[in-house]
Amino acid sequence: MKILHPPRLRRGDVIGLISPASAPLPPEKIDKGARYLEGLGYRVKLGKHVAAQHGSFAGTDAQRLADLNAMLNDAQVKAIFAIRGGYGSPRLLPFVDYRAARRQPKIFVGFSDLTALQLALFRRVGLVTFSGPLPGVEFWRKPDPYTEEHFWRLLTSARRVGPLPNPDNHPLRTRIPGRAEGRLLGGNLSLLVSNLGTRFNPGFSGAILVLEDVGESFHRIDRMFAQLRNAGILDQIHGLVLGLFTGCKPGDSAGPHLRLNEIFDEVLSWVKAPTVEGFQYGHVARKLTLPIGLRARLDANRRTLTVLESAVD
Repeated sequence: MKILHPPRLRRGDVIGLISPASAPLPPEKIDKGARYLEGLGYRVKLGKHVAAQHGSFAGTDAQRLADLNAMLNDAQVKAIFAIRGGYGSPRLLPFVDYRAARRQPKIFVGFSDLTALQLALFRRVGLVTFSGPLPGVEFWRKPDPYTEEHFWRLLTSARRVGPLPNPDNHPLRTRIPGRAEGRLLGGNLSLLVSNLGTRFNPGFSGAILVLEDVGESFHRIDRMFAQLRNAGILDQIHGLVLGLFTGCKPGDSAGPHLRLNEIFDEVLSWVKAPTVEGFQYGHVARKLTLPIGLRARLDANRRTLTVLESAVD
C-alpha cells in the first residue's frame, strides 16, 4: 500500500474545523480555538454543523458526516482538525469519502475517539494522520509550550521527524528490552479494540503499537489487552509503546482486584516484542504529537522512539 504524506501547512492555508464526535462544550471553545489558529496566520473554515447537538453527539450522524466529507472534498482546505473527541466517530466509518481523502491528502488531527477515523484513513487510503492537541481541548486557552511547539513542527516541516522525546525529559521505562522497526499504529486503546474485526482497522503485523486510555476501569483494560492477545495482534507486532492510562481506577465492585501495574506485569508476559512505557501523548496535558503511519525505530534498551521519515511533504 502506498503511504500518503499530506502536504505541509503554510501560513495562509485554510484549516477546516469539524466535530465528528461529541459536541464542544461550552460552544465558545469553537470561537476561541479558531481565533488561536487565525492568530498564527491561518484561515479557518467551520463545518456547517460544528456546534450542533444530538444527545452526546455533535449533531446527527448525517450532519457530522456531511461536515467531514465536505472538508475532504474542499480543495481550499489543507488540514482538518477535530475540535474535540468524545463519542461517535465509529458510526461514520462506512460512509466516509475515502476516494476524496486519497485524491486530496490533507492533514487530519485528532485523538481519543478520533482514533477510529485515523486508523480507518490509514487502512483505506494509507493516509498519515496526527494524534495531537485540538482547538476545543488545548488551543481554546493558552496551550502548553512544549505541546504547541512539537505539534506545529511536525505539521509545518518536511524534515525527518527524528526522536520523540517526552516533555520535561521524563524518560521512557524499559519493560521488554530489544530493538525494532515498524510503522507507528495505535492511538486510544478502547477505540482500537472496538474496531477489531471490522474493515476499518489496519493490519498490525510488523507495527510498533502505541496505546493509551483515560477513565477506564482496571478490569476493562485487562479485558481489552486480552482481546488484543486473543486476536493475535500481540504476536504480530514488532514493538509496543505504552502511554499513560490517565484517571483509570478499580471498578465499582468492592471485592479484591489487581492494581493496574499488576495487570500490566501479567499482560506483558504475553508480549515478546521490545516494549517501553510512559510515552506522553493523548489524554495528558503536556504531550507529544504522534504521527500515525510513519516508520519508526524503537530502542527499548536506550528508551528511545525515533521516527525515520518526515510526516508531511
